[in-house]
Amino acid sequence: MGIKQLSKLLKENCMKGIRERPLSYYSSKSVAVDASMSLYQFLIAVRSEGAMLGVGEAATSHLVGIFYRTIKMVELGILPVYVFDGAPPELKMKELEKRSERRLAADKDYKEAEEAGDKEKMDMHSKRKAKVSSVHVDECKKLLKLMRIPFEDAPSEAEAHCAFLCKKGAVYGVATEDMDALTFGTPVLLRNFFGSNAKKHLVTEYNLELLMKELSLEKSEFIDLCILLGCDYCEGIKGVGPKRALALIREHRNIENIIENERLDVCNDWGYKEARKMFEDLAEAGDTSKYSIDWDAIDREGIVEFLVNQRGFDSIRVNRAVDKLLNSKGKGTQGRLDLFLRGSK
Repeated sequence: MGIKQLSKLLKENCMKGIRERPLSYYSSKSVAVDASMSLYQFLIAVRSEGAMLGVGEAATSHLVGIFYRTIKMVELGILPVYVFDGAPPELKMKELEKRSERRLAADKDYKEAEEAGDKEKMDMHSKRKAKVSSVHVDECKKLLKLMRIPFEDAPSEAEAHCAFLCKKGAVYGVATEDMDALTFGTPVLLRNFFGSNAKKHLVTEYNLELLMKELSLEKSEFIDLCILLGCDYCEGIKGVGPKRALALIREHRNIENIIENERLDVCNDWGYKEARKMFEDLAEAGDTSKYSIDWDAIDREGIVEFLVNQRGFDSIRVNRAVDKLLNSKGKGTQGRLDLFLRGSK
């Protein structure tokens, strides 16, 4: 879910902190990628884009997406660092239960649409019931290992660890659609990083420092603003929308003062303090590492064995894609990446 209506609030109040850039702008930069978010996008995109490689769309769309999108980034001189979710925090369990209930409802709606022969509704509901499984994750890790693309398991939330890597200068920015990466403190958030047309689509870049200046908020105040809007760890306050939430934070500077001075419908068990602690603590978890591609260790035979022989991909297309990956070194991609990596560590 991320942060409710935060994107809308920022667009209405911030001009300098949000920019649109072509994907080519990120050449020579490393980017932390929220892997679970990316895999979810790949799973639902396959239902809209038609036939894809592999034995079955639902069975291979995650591999199709991560394989070809990764190679496209490397061709452009962008080094992705995939970060996978660790164990979810206890505070998020209610949100995860809600998501599970929504998927069950979507599955029921899908079956009804299927019986009625309504393909449009079938497509809509199939996206709603999509879920990234442990099998999807394990297979993508296996493929990334064969490609020698760096990836990490987060201590808990992937967005939090991505934010940590960005704060420490290990990566330029964080590629995810979840706005709570900003709440975790990432200096640079990159949305729409995986557009359908890599040459034409624009990435929306959010600069946290500039955003907070335009909002006239400090870090702790921005976190409280996000909690007021509603997040994965607790609901917002009933009747408090984006405009009022911002006005309240600007006037009172924190949630405690808001509760004390405003007449609001606040539950006694509202877990805003626990949510605040999650955003503050998770942002400081984990270790930074140096990232690079070991070109000589890229396992062509292993990639072909896995994708072609085991998962039914087309041999010619896979080998051509591996050629592009290997030829990226000759085009100077690694030189640009190495230059960035040396300068950022």
